[in-house]
Amino acid sequence: MSRRRVDSNGSLGPDDEVMPYSDDETDDELAESSEGEAEEPQGAPHPPVEARPSDIGWKVKANDRAYHHLPEFQKKVFLCIKKSRYSGNGIKTYKYNAFTFIPLNLYEQFKRVANLYFLALLILQIIPDISTLPWYTTLIPLVVVLGVTAIKDLADDLARHRMDKEINNRKCDVLLDGRFQQSKWMNIQVGDVVRLKKDDFIPADILLLSSSNPNSLCYVETAELDGETNLKFKLGLRVTDERLQEERQLAEFNALIECEEPNNRLDKFIGTMLWNRERYPLDLDNMLLRGCKIRNTETCHGIVIFAGADTKIMRNGGKTRFKRTKIDELMNYMVYTIFALLILISAGLAIGHSFWYEEIGSNAWYLYDGKNQDASYRGFLSFWGYIIVLNTMVPISLYVSVEVIRLGQSKFINWDLQMYFPEKDTPAKARTTTLNEQLGQIEYIFSDKTGTLTQNVMQFKKCTIAGRSYGDPTTTEGVALDRGKPVDWSWNRYADRKFQFMDNYLVAHVRSKKDKDAMEFFKLLSLCHTIMVEHKEGELVYQAASPDEGALVTAARNFGYVFLSRTQDTITVKEMEQEATYEMLALLDFNSDRKRMSIILKFPDGRIRLYCKGADTVIYERLAPNSRHKESTQTALDGFANETLRTLCLCYKDISVGEYEAWSRKHKDAQVTMVDRDAALDRVYEEIENNLMLIGATAIEDKLQDGVPETIAKLAKADIKIWVLTGDKKETAENIGYSCSLLTDDMQIHYGEDVNEKLRSRQATRRFEPQTFRHSKKKPVEPFFPEPGKNALIITGGWLNEILYEKKKKRRRLRLRRLGKRPPPSSPQDGQPMDDWEKEMRQIDFVDMACECEAVICCRVTPKQKGNVVSLVKKYKKAVTLSIGDGANDVNMIKTADIGVGISGQEGMQAVMSSDYAFAQFRYLQRLLLVHGRWSYIRMCKFLRYFFFKNFAFTLVHFWYSFFSGYSSQVAYENWFITLYNLCYSSLPVLLVGLLDQDVNDRLSLKFPKLYLPGQQGALFNYSNFFISLFHGIFVSLIIFFIPYGAFLQTMGQDGEAPSDYQSLAVVTASCLIFTVNLQISLDTSYWTFVNCFAVLGSIAIYFGIMFDFHSAGIHVIFPSVFTFTGAASNALRQPYLWLTIILTVGISLLPVICIQFLHKTIWPSVGDKVQRNRKKYEMELEEGEKKKPSAFERGRRSRRSAYAFSHSRGYADLISSGRSIRRRPPARGGPQDSIREVPQREAENI
Repeated sequence: MSRRRVDSNGSLGPDDEVMPYSDDETDDELAESSEGEAEEPQGAPHPPVEARPSDIGWKVKANDRAYHHLPEFQKKVFLCIKKSRYSGNGIKTYKYNAFTFIPLNLYEQFKRVANLYFLALLILQIIPDISTLPWYTTLIPLVVVLGVTAIKDLADDLARHRMDKEINNRKCDVLLDGRFQQSKWMNIQVGDVVRLKKDDFIPADILLLSSSNPNSLCYVETAELDGETNLKFKLGLRVTDERLQEERQLAEFNALIECEEPNNRLDKFIGTMLWNRERYPLDLDNMLLRGCKIRNTETCHGIVIFAGADTKIMRNGGKTRFKRTKIDELMNYMVYTIFALLILISAGLAIGHSFWYEEIGSNAWYLYDGKNQDASYRGFLSFWGYIIVLNTMVPISLYVSVEVIRLGQSKFINWDLQMYFPEKDTPAKARTTTLNEQLGQIEYIFSDKTGTLTQNVMQFKKCTIAGRSYGDPTTTEGVALDRGKPVDWSWNRYADRKFQFMDNYLVAHVRSKKDKDAMEFFKLLSLCHTIMVEHKEGELVYQAASPDEGALVTAARNFGYVFLSRTQDTITVKEMEQEATYEMLALLDFNSDRKRMSIILKFPDGRIRLYCKGADTVIYERLAPNSRHKESTQTALDGFANETLRTLCLCYKDISVGEYEAWSRKHKDAQVTMVDRDAALDRVYEEIENNLMLIGATAIEDKLQDGVPETIAKLAKADIKIWVLTGDKKETAENIGYSCSLLTDDMQIHYGEDVNEKLRSRQATRRFEPQTFRHSKKKPVEPFFPEPGKNALIITGGWLNEILYEKKKKRRRLRLRRLGKRPPPSSPQDGQPMDDWEKEMRQIDFVDMACECEAVICCRVTPKQKGNVVSLVKKYKKAVTLSIGDGANDVNMIKTADIGVGISGQEGMQAVMSSDYAFAQFRYLQRLLLVHGRWSYIRMCKFLRYFFFKNFAFTLVHFWYSFFSGYSSQVAYENWFITLYNLCYSSLPVLLVGLLDQDVNDRLSLKFPKLYLPGQQGALFNYSNFFISLFHGIFVSLIIFFIPYGAFLQTMGQDGEAPSDYQSLAVVTASCLIFTVNLQISLDTSYWTFVNCFAVLGSIAIYFGIMFDFHSAGIHVIFPSVFTFTGAASNALRQPYLWLTIILTVGISLLPVICIQFLHKTIWPSVGDKVQRNRKKYEMELEEGEKKKPSAFERGRRSRRSAYAFSHSRGYADLISSGRSIRRRPPARGGPQDSIREVPQREAENI
C-alpha cells in the first residue's frame, strides 16, 4: 500500500486506488462553475462534491418530448436562433454534404499556401503585358492537383458518411403513442422509454427501469468503453422494477429525473427521480451507458437521460484535431523560403532589365517593339514576367506526387499479410493517408494496458499447497518433465474444456482424496467468491466481477469442486461428485484498502469456518503464530512473482458459535450506522479476520498478447520510449510492466510521493534564485537522477493531479489570485504555485523527470488525464508521439497524439473509429514503425530532396540565360517542355522511388532497430538537406547552360551551317537536363526492380518521342501558333558534335555526385550503409536463426511482492447478501406504500 503523507496544506496525499474523476474538469467548466463564487472563509468546511446543487441542472421528463422543447431549455446558437439544449441521438463525424463539398473543399485546399500561389500565377498569366508563358502551363497542373485531392477527400468523407449512417440507422424499440415501435437510433430523444434485448448495443445513456431478470438485474459488457470483456451488473430501482413491467405501466410513467449536467466521468452519476411526490436517489449502478452491450438479459426497459453528443462515451472523445506531419510543416517553411528567393531573383533581374534597356535596349533600333514604355515600367513588367518564368521552383506537381506516394504507402500497410490476424480475420488498416512518414519519426509511445498489452484473459497457472508447489509439467506419479501434456479432464463432466493445466500429479493427488490440505484448498476456491452462476443449455456459465475470480472458480471446477448455485444465504457445490450446501452467515467483500475478501460459512455438520483470500502483504499480517508453511509459501510466492504471475494467499479460521454470535451483533450494528458506514464495517471485519491458518497460494497469469515483450524490447532498442497509461490499479500495472519487459530488475522505481518530493525541492530551489536568473530558460537543466543506472516512474492519477496542480481547489486559488481576491503565497514552503509561470515550470520539471526514465507507468488515470499526459510531452519535448489503445477511454489520447493507433478485432470499435491506423495485435506495432514507418520516411525524404534538386536545376537555367537575353524574361526552353517536364519527363522514376525504394529489406529493418534513429533525429530531410539540394541544383543548372553555350559559340555544323540558334540551344539544354536528372535518380535508387528500370528508360524515350512529334512539320501546319519549334530537334540532334556536348555535360554534372557518394560510403558509412554492405551475411544468419528452436522467454530473478489477483472494483457481495438477484419476482404487485417504504432498506443493502 502506498505511504500516506501530509502535504503543505495539511491534506492527506492522494489515494492510489481512486481514479481522480472529481478533478477531471476542463478550465471552461471550472470557469463556469466558479463565476461569482465568493471566497470562502479560511476555516469554512467544504461540502462534499456530490452534494453541489449546481451539478443538478439537467431535467428529464419521461414520455414527454414537448417538455424538453420548452423555452427554459432553449439555448442561443447564432444571433436570435435558438435550439433545445438537449442533443438529438444522431451522431455526425463527416465534414461535407452535397451542397458544401465543393466550396468547403476548395476553401480548405486554398488554405495551403502553394495552391494560392499557383492561383495567383494563373491570374498573372492571363494579363497579356506580363505573361511570358501560356496560361495552360499552370491551369492544367492546378486542376489536376485540386481534382486528385478533392477525390481523395470525397472518398474519405463518404466512408465517414457510411459509418455514421450505419450507426444512426440501427433499430431500437421506443415507446411512442402508448406502444413500443421500432425506431432508428437517430430519432431517439431525451425522455423516451426504450426496450432493449439481449446482445443489443445501448443507444444512449439510459436509466434502467426494469428487466426480465429477477429484481431488475441487467448484465452489460463494457468492451466498447474500456476494452474489458468481463460482465458488469446494473440494477434498476426496486420501485420501478415492481411497477414498470407492462407496456401500459411504462406508457403511464411520468417521473421527472433531475441529475448532473452531461460530463465525461465514466465512474460517476448523481441524480434523483421525482415520481408520485416521492424522491428516489440515483447513481451509476442504475445507468446503462451508450456503447455497452446487453448480455444475459432477455429484455430491459429504460429512459433516455443523455443522447448523442451528451453521452459519456462521446464526451470522452476529446476534440478531433487536424494532424500534420513534421515534414509537411517543414515543406511549408521551405515553400516560403523558395518564394522569398523567387522574389529576390525576380527583383534583381527586373532591375537588370531596367539598366539594360536604359543603356542598350532603347538605343538599338532593331529592338524597338512599338511600345513607348520607359525603363522603370519595363523593369516592373519584367519582375512579374520572371515570377511566372521561375514559378517552377515551387512545382505544383510536388503536392500531387506527395499525395500519390502517401496513398501507395497506405495501401502497402493494408496489404501487408504479416500484419493480418487470421483468428479474427482482421487486416491492418491505414485509416488516413497523410501521416505515413511520421511513423518513421516516433519518439514516445503511450499505450493502454487492458486489451492492448494484455488479452484480459486470466489463467490459473500454478499454486502452492501446504508448502509444496504445483504447476510445472509432471506425470501422474510426480516425475518432472521438460514438455508435458495437458491434463485430460474427461473424468469431470463439469470441466471447462478450454482450461489447460500441465501438472498431472496434482490432479491425481486431489482425486485420491488423501491430502486434506489440497481438498481444503479447492473447497475454499469454490466457496469464497462473489460469482453468480447461470445454467445455460446444460452448461454452467459463471458471471464474475473480475476475470481473476472467474479463473480461480473455473480452476476449482476442473479439479472436481464445482460451484453450482447460490441463494441469499446458501452456497451449493459439488465436491468430487458429492453435492453439499453451506449456509452463508456473512460475506466480507473486497475493497481496495482491505485487499482481501472473506466468507463465513456454517458447514452441514454445524461447524462455523471463515475462509479468506487476499494479497500476501495483508494476509501474512493476520496469520496465527502457529500457522504452518509460512516460509515455504513465501519462497513459492517470490518464485511466482519472478515469473510475473498474480498471486493470492488462501487461509481459514474455525470460529466458535459464541464468538460468531458476539461478532454478528457488532456486524449488524455497523451495517445500519449512518455515519462513516464503510469505516465501521472495516473495523468489524478486522476483529474476525485474525489468527488465520495458511493453506497455500494461487498464481494466475494475466495473459499478455503474443509477442509483447519482444516488441517492447525491439522498440526500446530503436530509442523509442514507451509509457503505459491505464485505469487499472498500481500493483496490477506494475506486474504487467515486469511481465512485458517494460520494467526490469535493474531499474530503480520511483513512486508518486518520491516524485512530488523531488519536484518540490526543485521548485523551492528555484524560488530562492534571483528574479532575472529564474525566468531565463537557457540555463542547463540539472538531471533529477544524477546517479548512474536505469530509472522508472510509477505514478497514479491522484498523484498526477497533485504534482501538476490540477486539483480544483488549487486551480481555484490560482484564479482568485489572478483576480486579485487572494494574495500570492509569500512563504517558499507553500506547496502552491505562486503564478502561472511557476505552474508551467512545475509541468516542465515533471516532463523532464519522466523523460529521464526508461519506463513510465501512469495508473488509475482518467481518459482526460491520458490526453493531458500526451499533450504535455508534445508541448514541452516537441516530440513525435503515438498513442495505442482499444477502448473508448483511450479515444482522448489517440486523438491528442500525433498518431493514434486502435486495436481492432475486439468487441469495442470506438478507439478504431478515432484512430489513424488500426490492427489486431500490439506486436504489429514494431512492423508498422520499424518497417513501414522507416521506409515511408526514407522514401519521402529521398523524394523531396530529389524533387527540389531537379526543379532548381530546371528553373535556374532561365536565370543564367537571362544574362544573355537582356533580362527580358524570355524562357530558355520551349513552352511545351516547361509544361510537360514535371508531368511526363521526370516524374515517374522519382515517384517509384517514393513508393518502392528500400535501403534494406523488412527482416533486416527488424533485426537492426538502430536503423530507425535517423528518422527520430530528422536527419534525412531538414534545412541543411534543402540547401544542399539548392546548391546541387545551382551547380547542375550552371553546367547544363554554360557547356552547351560554350559549345555553340563560333560553331560550324557538318553541312556548313551554324546550329547556334536559340531553338537548337533550347533542345540541347533540355536533352542534357533530361539525361542528368534521370541518371541522378538512378544513382539515388537503392532498390532496383524492373519497374524502376523501365521508368528511367521510358522517361527518356517519352521525352524524345514527344519532342520529335511536337517539332514535326505536320503538327505545325495544324497549330501554327502553338507549335513553333518546327524541325529544331531533328536539325540539332543529327550533329555528332552536339551529342558529344550532351555526353560531356551529363558526365560533368554527375561526376561530383558519384565521388561524394563513394567517399561517404567508404569513409563515413551510416548504419544503413554497413547493413547494406553485409546484407548477404545477415540474411544467412536470419535463416539459420529461424531453423533453430526459439529459446523460452526468461523471467527476471529479483524477489519482490507480486500484484494480488483481484478485481479492482467491488464484487457482487452487496447484491448477493441483499438477495435481489436470487429472489423470485413476487407474484402480486405491492401497493405504492409498500414499494416506497422499502427504499431506505434498498439503500442500506446497496452500500
